Amino acid sequence: MSKTHRRRFMQFAAATVSLSPRLASAQIYPARTVRVIVPFAPGGQTDVIARLLSQKLSDRLGQQFYVENKPGAGGNIGTSLAAQATPDGYTLLFTDGTSFVVNPNLYEKVPYDPFKDFQPVSLAVTTTQVLVVHPDLPAKTIAELIALVKAKPGTYSIASPGIGTPGHLTGELFKAAAGLDLLHVPFNGGNLAINSAVAGHTPIAFGSPAATISQVSGGKLKALAVASKTRLAALPDVPTMAEAGYPDVECDAWVGCVASAGVPNDIVALLHGEMAKAVRLPDVKDRLNTLGFEAFAPSFDISVARIRAESDKWAKLIRAAGLKAG
Repeated sequence: MSKTHRRRFMQFAAATVSLSPRLASAQIYPARTVRVIVPFAPGGQTDVIARLLSQKLSDRLGQQFYVENKPGAGGNIGTSLAAQATPDGYTLLFTDGTSFVVNPNLYEKVPYDPFKDFQPVSLAVTTTQVLVVHPDLPAKTIAELIALVKAKPGTYSIASPGIGTPGHLTGELFKAAAGLDLLHVPFNGGNLAINSAVAGHTPIAFGSPAATISQVSGGKLKALAVASKTRLAALPDVPTMAEAGYPDVECDAWVGCVASAGVPNDIVALLHGEMAKAVRLPDVKDRLNTLGFEAFAPSFDISVARIRAESDKWAKLIRAAGLKAG
């Protein structure tokens, strides 16, 4: 063997050795249970999607994907735990895209960087927000609600799942667009916020379809509008905010999975592919439609672009409204 051939062979062998652990990692993954962190309380939209897809991943990959709810600080506590995890694919984070990129703009100090500390696995689904009110509130339309609030500025309160959540920020868009003086009351989770509206403590709320649809169907809340581009299949008689005259009040948010930076690419690709398949299964699609979600799961390039675009969008709102937390 000539020196040139020997050198090329050694280069090839070295490259093969360096690549083999990464190439083999997806073949043995998962070899044990996988921790799925949800940085919000049980029952909200992120928790619903995390549990639905974790069950499908458990079924398809032969190991348990178990959900741990780690709420607090608008999602910062659970997200920080995921950022600090060993980048081996055995700790994943399910989050909503709004809070994930909003918190670094909203809080003075955040223990993670959404772009440096994480990589997207799958932006699994998209969803929106529903404006609901207590049945005793004498408003059946957005126009009537606005007139009611303007007649008594500072009297009415609006609930959200927490500071920086899609419900909070959509509420801020609504307040700015309609010129309303509403007291924002943040809760530590979507179900808590909606339950407060059901009880009449905070008679107005923005909540996810997952948290609101059953309450509307049961007559415990009235839905006045949805903040999506088109009407929801689960609430076909409820107009969009654009139809009600407020096109700028829009929330087209994703819920999905990210992993700490450094997880082997083949493991990320495996998880991405399995989640993309799962959200398109007939039983999953039916469940998603019932809860007001749509399957999404775009490519990695589109995912990164979407995350950055949303960061820019909500950062502008936070600066304009002078919002701060923590």
